[in-house]
Amino acid sequence: MKQMTLATAKGFEVHGRATRKAEFLARMEALVPWAQFCAVIEPHYPKAGNGRPPVGLERMLRMYLLANWFNLGDEACEDALYDIAAFRDFCRIDLGRERAPDATTLLNFRHLLERHQLGAVLFAKVGELLLASGMKLSGGTIVDATLIAAPPSTKNREQSRDPEMHQSKKGNQWYFGMKLQHRGGQSQRLGTQRQRDRG
Repeated sequence: MKQMTLATAKGFEVHGRATRKAEFLARMEALVPWAQFCAVIEPHYPKAGNGRPPVGLERMLRMYLLANWFNLGDEACEDALYDIAAFRDFCRIDLGRERAPDATTLLNFRHLLERHQLGAVLFAKVGELLLASGMKLSGGTIVDATLIAAPPSTKNREQSRDPEMHQSKKGNQWYFGMKLQHRGGQSQRLGTQRQRDRG
């Protein structure tokens, strides 16, 4: 067995580049108003003193959004935090000091948001922020989730407006996309945008 090199430690790589996952998460890190979102959830979040200390609220919010953006179940999200360094960085987890939150903790957090009808509110706000910046979250998987620029039109071939499409202006450029869809009380990722010709 070959001895490990310093290249396996973060910061010592000679041949490396930012992956699409890392680039996407960096964009979302800057875009999401973390303090504002946490303030909405905080009144409903468990307080320390009754049993096991709760995991930090922002960390759970980050894990929850990560699971939704990359279409991961609770257990798959827990595994991904151990497998993918970009996910750990986004959730601010240092495995040298702590474990990643487990699947049950994420499940309980998701149920808390659903119980207080907060998940839909948060995802709608993320969708608005994306459209306001001229971007949208493409329907994809853990492999190909990405931000893409949306064409500047809401019209289809028949030159009529699609009622499901909404527009937003950034500078002098108009963008359009679909709002987030929610089914059965659970937040769903933004669906893949339908192809439209420019009007």
